[in-house]
Amino acid sequence: MLRKRIRANRFEQALDEIVSFIRNSRKVISREQINSMINELVDAYNRNRMILVVGAGRSGLVGRAFAMRLMHLGFNVHVLGDTITPAVRKDDIVIAVSGSGTTKLVVTAAEAAKIVGAKVIAITSYPESPLGSLADLVVQIPGRTKVARESDFFSRQILGIHEPLAPLGTLFEITTMIVLDSIIVALMEKLGQREEDLKERHANIEL
Repeated sequence: MLRKRIRANRFEQALDEIVSFIRNSRKVISREQINSMINELVDAYNRNRMILVVGAGRSGLVGRAFAMRLMHLGFNVHVLGDTITPAVRKDDIVIAVSGSGTTKLVVTAAEAAKIVGAKVIAITSYPESPLGSLADLVVQIPGRTKVARESDFFSRQILGIHEPLAPLGTLFEITTMIVLDSIIVALMEKLGQREEDLKERHANIEL
């Protein structure tokens, strides 16, 4: 019984910590960076510019979820690695997701995008990382990545992190998911779309 109680407490501690981290993240995420990303996406929508979402591992899954919602909004959006992904061209947008900003696949894709004249939006915890240095716009999302313990910048003071229970890159990935979903809500308002409009583009042939 005691062992089960300890496990339950561990679960509750982790849940409380993740929720608290996300709530505190709102204090440090730059509204200017978010608004810049929203404006770039609205411009891409109006000009039918392609958006390519790039990410690896769990960050890649978060990126795919965002791409799906962009599709529901009517964006011309693709995910790197899909067989039907077309060529990236000048003025297209590449959204690259990497907490550490060092993921080789993501950095290489961003480098290739810059060569053809596409605009790179980096979503990362580290603006001075290789990915951040390449990007035209950085959206900095706090989080304990899998490559480093959070002992620098704002996390310990503002986010209240001591020794996170969430493993590897979880805090970055979950926070990024919520930030990107919130951007979708802002885009709905900007583009004058309702949930009914998104439902019309939702897959109607599913397994």
